[in-house]
Formats: sequence, structure tokens, C-alpha cells
Amino acid sequence: MDFKKGILIAFGELFLKSERVRRVFKQKLVKNISFFLRKKNLNFHIFSFRERIFVETSKIKKTLGIMKNVFGISWIAETLFFEKANLKEISSFVAKNYKKWIKNRETFAIRLKKGSLKESRERIIREVARGIKRMVDLGKPKREIFIEKRKEGWFLYFKKIKGKGGLPVGSGGKILSLISGGIDSPVAAYLISKRGTENIWLHFHSFPLVSKASIEKVRELAEIFLNYQPSLKIYFIPFSKIQMEIKAKIPPKYRILLYRRLMLKITQNIAKKEKCEALVTGESLGQVSSQTLPNIEIIEKAASMPIFRPLIEMDKEEIIKLAKKIKTFQISIKPQEDCCTLFTPKHATAAGNLEIIKKLEKKLNTGKMIKKAIDETEVKKY
Repeated sequence: MDFKKGILIAFGELFLKSERVRRVFKQKLVKNISFFLRKKNLNFHIFSFRERIFVETSKIKKTLGIMKNVFGISWIAETLFFEKANLKEISSFVAKNYKKWIKNRETFAIRLKKGSLKESRERIIREVARGIKRMVDLGKPKREIFIEKRKEGWFLYFKKIKGKGGLPVGSGGKILSLISGGIDSPVAAYLISKRGTENIWLHFHSFPLVSKASIEKVRELAEIFLNYQPSLKIYFIPFSKIQMEIKAKIPPKYRILLYRRLMLKITQNIAKKEKCEALVTGESLGQVSSQTLPNIEIIEKAASMPIFRPLIEMDKEEIIKLAKKIKTFQISIKPQEDCCTLFTPKHATAAGNLEIIKKLEKKLNTGKMIKKAIDETEVKKY
């Protein structure tokens, strides 16, 4: 009996979209799947159906590993696909092979999903179960046989593996993420990418006043992020000259607020050039002095674009747990000199005053500083 071996892919949230939007999003998903499989030099063939995607391949284990990291996938399963079989042939196939799947004395259950086709659920389950000489347990079976009967054919599988969920990368527009090299910002970039956005990264560094440690870390983090997004552009912005000027003209307790405001102005300038629709930061409310409510308000008034903060309600323990899960934690904890704390006191103000900050800002030629920093920017594509 002819059948194809491969991976069945289910997409959950896409079904909340209209037919037209769903079609566009699914095209993005298929494109992303194809890219990641080609990147690993795998041979495959994709069948795109209304409610499922099937990837025919002989490299099942490798393909499963890749698909686990693709956003927009609800679950995946190693699957047999019977294009032209009828119910009798499926029942016969299961009867001949069930001993490979269900050991003696193990219980089983059949989980059926079918489209609007002729056969009733009861008839399909009865016909398939008839040839399985094992005990049935619909509540807590030891083994499950999943069968999907659709107009494209039959799908037979035994275990669902949870996918990343979310929406396909590229379906939600383009955003610019500020990446420090620490624990928080890569996690924020990951979470916003899960919502279908394409990330561009921007990293501020203080070289040559400090080492290139943060730059090297961001490059390492980019390699991890390429498991989730097909390609990545990174802007490396030199910030040391701006910091030196702020140090010379601004009282210590306000310096970090001026740093952050100028960072946002530079970021917004580049975001507009890249046609990004929002900025993303790794801020968590109250974690440090610049992330209190008063200071967040002061900083964000330097930009007019929307600023997303995926981590705003998360505590450090939750962020670290997710960083470990996405494999960025071990890179993020490598030592580096923090750009934002250079020339700032241990106890910067936690409740700045916008009017004071604006007066202090007038001491700086911010337009010239921003232009020079952008002119000296290094851009890398991964």
C-alpha cells in the first residue's frame, strides 16, 4: 500500500483570521519552513492544504528538530500520508501493523478528526478498531492512534509534539529591537518575533572606552536567533563619544536618562529608514532605576513611534527561565561592560523630572551627536 512519510503540521491561531489573511499568513509559513529545511540541506516536498501542511521527507528526526523552532506552528507529528486510500485499505493497514505500535497488554484509543465527508465518525472508528486486538481505554490509554480523514487523503500518526505557536515571522510587519547583550533584550526580541514580526537589531556599544565584549556577545546571540528568523540585520552604534559629552555637561544622577533618550532618538531615526513600525526594548517594570514608571515616561517621550515592552510584567526569574529555554542565557551572562551604566552613579534617580531633563538636553547638540553616531554605525547582515 502506497503512502508518504513525513511531518504533519498544524497551525492554530491562523484560523482566527479571515480566509484571505489566512492564505497570506500560510504562504509566509510555508516560505519559512522551506527556508529552514533548505538551510540544513534536507530533501523535502511540501503539500499545503487548507487546514494542514505536510512535509514529505526521509529525514524525520532532523525535520522535527527544525520545525520545533518555527513560529506559526501549533503542533507537529511524524505522520504517514495515504493520498488515495479508502477506509477498507486504511483498516487493513492498521490491522497488519498495530503490533509495532501497541505492545501486548497495552491499552489504546483512536482519536479521529475528519472533514465533511461521507463516512460517519462511528463507522470509521469501528472499522479501524475492529482489526486491533488490544483493550480499548478512551480515558487514559497507553497508546493513541490519531487518524485524520480529509479530502486530500488519510493522515495516520501517534504523537503530537507542541510547536512554538504564535504567527509566522514576516506576517506581522517589521520592528527594531534594542539589544544590549544582557539577559532581557534577546528574550524580548524572541517574544515579539513570536507574534509574526521581522526583527532588525540595534546594539549600542562604548568601544573603545571599553572592550568589544558586548559586540561579540550580540554576534553570538544573532547565531541563536537565526534558528527562529531566516535572516537578521544588526546595527552596531558607537555611543562612547556621546557618553563623554554627556559626562562633561550633565550631573551624574541624570546621565542614564539622557543616555536612554538619545538612544531612542537614534533608534527611531534608523527605524524610519528601515520602514519599521515599532521599537522593542527588554524593559521590565521596576527592575532598575531607568525602568520605573516616571523614568519610562521620560525616556519614551524622546520618540514618537510605538515602543513595545514584552517583558514589562515579568520578573527576573521568569525572564531567566525563558532565556535558558531559547538558548540565549549562557551567552548573555558572559561578562561585559554595560554601555548604559558607564559614567553613572550607583544610585541614579528613580524619579526624574521631564522639564529638568529637557533643560539639560539643551546643553547638548543632540542633532549633531545623533548624525555622527549614525554615520559611524557598522551594519552587519546574518
